[in-house]
Amino acid sequence: MNKAITDGIVFQPLPFAAGLGVWSSGDGTPGSDTYATSGTGVFVAADQDFGGCLEVQKTSTVQKVRYMGETPILPGCYLRITARVKAVAGPLPSVRIAGYAGRNGGGAATVPTSVGPATALTTYGDVVEVSAIVGTGDRTGVDLVWTNADFGHFGIDLTGPSGGLVRIDDIVIEDYTVAFLRDLIAMVDVRDYGAKGDNAADDSDAFEAADAAANGREILVSEGVYRLAQDVTIQNRIRFEGRVTQPADKRFILQKDFNYRTYVDAFKDEELAFRKAYQALLNFSDHGSLDLNGRIINLTGPVDMQACDPSRTTFATRRVIRNGQFRAAGSGDWATTDVTSQVTYSPSSDRTLSNVVNVANIPVGSLVVGSGVGREVYVTSRNIGARTLQISGGLYDAAGTQTFTFRRFRYLLDFSGYDSLSQFVIDDVEFQGDGNASGILLAPAGLTFHVRDCFFTKPKDRGISSPGNGCQGMMIDRCQFVSNEASLRVQDRTTIAFNSNANDVKVRENRVVLFKHFGVIAGGGSTIVGNHWFHGDTENDGLRRGGVVFTQSNCRAAITGNYIDNCFVEWTNESEANPAFTTGYSFGGLTITGNHFVCINVSPGFNFIVIKPYGPGHFLHGLGVMGNVFRTFNGNINRVEAVDTTFADLDYGRMRQVTFSGNCYNGVTDEVFNPAYLTHTQATASNQWVARTAPQLPFLGRARFVESVLADGPLQTASNQTVNQIPWADKNYGGDQRSIRFVFDQALKGTIRYIARMDNPV
Repeated sequence: MNKAITDGIVFQPLPFAAGLGVWSSGDGTPGSDTYATSGTGVFVAADQDFGGCLEVQKTSTVQKVRYMGETPILPGCYLRITARVKAVAGPLPSVRIAGYAGRNGGGAATVPTSVGPATALTTYGDVVEVSAIVGTGDRTGVDLVWTNADFGHFGIDLTGPSGGLVRIDDIVIEDYTVAFLRDLIAMVDVRDYGAKGDNAADDSDAFEAADAAANGREILVSEGVYRLAQDVTIQNRIRFEGRVTQPADKRFILQKDFNYRTYVDAFKDEELAFRKAYQALLNFSDHGSLDLNGRIINLTGPVDMQACDPSRTTFATRRVIRNGQFRAAGSGDWATTDVTSQVTYSPSSDRTLSNVVNVANIPVGSLVVGSGVGREVYVTSRNIGARTLQISGGLYDAAGTQTFTFRRFRYLLDFSGYDSLSQFVIDDVEFQGDGNASGILLAPAGLTFHVRDCFFTKPKDRGISSPGNGCQGMMIDRCQFVSNEASLRVQDRTTIAFNSNANDVKVRENRVVLFKHFGVIAGGGSTIVGNHWFHGDTENDGLRRGGVVFTQSNCRAAITGNYIDNCFVEWTNESEANPAFTTGYSFGGLTITGNHFVCINVSPGFNFIVIKPYGPGHFLHGLGVMGNVFRTFNGNINRVEAVDTTFADLDYGRMRQVTFSGNCYNGVTDEVFNPAYLTHTQATASNQWVARTAPQLPFLGRARFVESVLADGPLQTASNQTVNQIPWADKNYGGDQRSIRFVFDQALKGTIRYIARMDNPV
């Protein structure tokens, strides 16, 4: 800043050669005596040291020399007044810069001092330079603090003994604000505190010294490459022109400017900046969230989140990453790794693979693929010395020794290096896989991982994967999952939006587009509310798959208020190592209420609810399907529900607590109810009426109970004589046990209404 340059202000006095009429022997105000008439000063045209100069005879106690021009005093502007003098003859005086502080409109301004420090002249002929700085701010180095002054008449004072002869060079007044610029803009440069910026010296101490001195001012990291070999914490605001380097295990914590943008400024590398910012988030940054500032972070490979701070293998304090996008660079390292290995499995140790060949080559987080392995079983941990792998679920039919493939997908954010991670939140972030990378891989253990208001766009394989119990209490709220396989037929798709293994997962108000599955859920206690997932294609009579898949029999789940489009709810027990029912609870604990089920261009054999037992002996023990709308377009379907008997059928003689009621059916040939309100008309008089319940009972269940029977009109004999009689009911009648035999004590004809159940309601 220089007012003479920027604003054209003239600070410099006229030289003595221009005439002594503007140089006062008083205070410089109008009317004061000048050296043109005082007789105590003359102009010397050719001094050997100064050229033209003023020669003054000291006749007063304080001999003044003042420029009569008004030099302006401006807020934020600092002036340096410099004079060069030498003694010529007589007694040797002292010299100092001095001035008169004036106010616009007349009168003197009140100032702390009007004189600078004095310097004694000790030798004839020696040139002595004196200077002083004047300005409105009381800063270090300012000699004349003139806060209230509008202008000054500046010059020098000669003090001490009188009678001497002194020559004075032209007085210089210059804008010296640049010396105070950093103070004026509240800035501290790390170089002023010893930082080298040569990428060799350790500048850690210099950064912290600058921070200690800043005291609320901004720290400037000027041009250079600053190596920080230690942990560094900065408590003041900071600005980067230069670049910082630091080992991965050292922390750079910015407490005032904690956001992704500042870390990008510091490290000049998007990926590295995110890693260091995340490291700081976990380590006393005084912030609970990392703001990505709406930036797109292009990743060339997965971010190993635990490796960002190698000192931590567990973390359980709430932290948030929010407001940005991670994008998988097309040229990045995203190739899926497949490792084939021989293993041994015993259902008695249902979460362990033993005698694993090349166990060290199998990464944690790998998907297990092989005969007898259900969907979404992952490697949770490994013990290289013991040659064992821990897996996320049981294997339904893999006892013995065989060869499996371990498929390791690549995720934008990979948390699998943690032993446990809890209370972590990702908010308003897009995971742009671009068909190159998957989204998030959770830690093997932990609680309440929360993903909200996020987009998972075109993941290569998975949106969110849980390799263990890190999904306990997981929440997925208001997210959008958009498949990379929209153009493929349903049967050709491989991508899955999410999976979970632990209990209490909440999946709410998401939109899911054209995946193989929306979710594969192995845990219990799930709440699936207000979502829209659709997984169809354009084929006529097209194949459809499960949208939400439960993989344990007693799933304890609620599916409420969803829009379920061109897929079905699939309920299996494929994650159980002993899939045959022996004791305990069978298929139960599921309520499906208030949903809209829709399908288009499907074959008549399509069903909206499919139960698939992987072993014999199972039955329903708690299922409620209530208040739903089932609707088809471009053709009808036979039924909304079915049992997939690929491995086994259900035991229809043990059904309990099944309710199908209040549902609306459009385009469904066989509507089902339980209890079912049925009618039978007997045209020919008989004492045994055989009434069918099929196809109205769910899953074509048996006619196990009759809750009531009522004559609908008169019951008559063959001769049309009316008889009042109530029959008794013979349940489970017929070869398929789906009929009821009503027995009278005489042959009758007529119509009855009855309520039948395919389950024991208690």
